[in-house]
Amino acid sequence: MLLRDLKDPRLRGVTITWIKVTDDLRHARVFFSHLEGSRHAAAVIAGFESARGFIRREIGRSLGLRYTPELAYEFDPAPERAARIDTLLREDRSRS
Repeated sequence: MLLRDLKDPRLRGVTITWIKVTDDLRHARVFFSHLEGSRHAAAVIAGFESARGFIRREIGRSLGLRYTPELAYEFDPAPERAARIDTLLREDRSRS
């Protein structure tokens, strides 16, 4: 859906990293990262919010759920931290 259907330029460069769904399937937290890091998080969340109805409708249609979860979006800093750690380790190896 991110690649084909959502045309909002604020959602370019976004990767969904994890989704946490409640046991009753009524709420879900969608964690995402962005190619350019956390500075674009607010714009990405705004992009997701503007497409909220479309996203929920498509999820409900494709999964055939009785209730489509309410979605909340949150930036996932893990990929950014991993890249920083990788950079530091490479720098340390090059000094040795």
